[in-house]
Amino acid sequence: MTTQPLLRALPLFPLGTVLFPDGLLPLRIFEVRYLDMIGRCHRNGAPFGVVSLTQGQEVRRPGAEAESFAEVGTLAVIREFDAPQAGLMQIECVGTQRFRLRSSELQKHGLWTAEVDAVPDDVPLALPDDLQHTADALRRLVDTLEERRRMEGGDGVRLPIGQPYRFEDCGWVANRWCELLPMKTELKQRLMALDSPLMRLELVSDLLARAGISK
Repeated sequence: MTTQPLLRALPLFPLGTVLFPDGLLPLRIFEVRYLDMIGRCHRNGAPFGVVSLTQGQEVRRPGAEAESFAEVGTLAVIREFDAPQAGLMQIECVGTQRFRLRSSELQKHGLWTAEVDAVPDDVPLALPDDLQHTADALRRLVDTLEERRRMEGGDGVRLPIGQPYRFEDCGWVANRWCELLPMKTELKQRLMALDSPLMRLELVSDLLARAGISK
């Protein structure tokens, strides 16, 4: 039997980054195709899909190469919205469900839409003892950032990690490090698309060691 798609005609936002589940994504929008899309999503409380560009640029330019993007992306839900002036929107989104493209179509006005299937959520999994250092280091970093925010004026300073914190969960810890560590977009995409949160965290542990973040 064929499965029903998670969503049909999902509007896509191809970006030069990777959105992870529970990750935060601020966006400044000024292209007409995305102003209309984001306006409709905001009014209807609907998600859009963030997919990582493999070819092309975020902003369309005459004569530029065609856009192409990864087949696994993440649904984004708008949690903050502001339109400070005509032709400009500033939003903050949170990543929710991962999805896999079933098909995609470029509309006449330049917006991509897609039919997508859900990628199963990470299974909640406690950290094994040999990877506990990854959560401890992340907790220290969050404590440092929160202290800096308090010193710099509190609520006006944003943290790159949203609550609730789940330092006990393999997938959540791995995803937050994937967002924070400097790495190529292609590697972030491969890590996000992995089915196993434990394997993702093991690879993150290797990256932490290379970055000099000790146990």
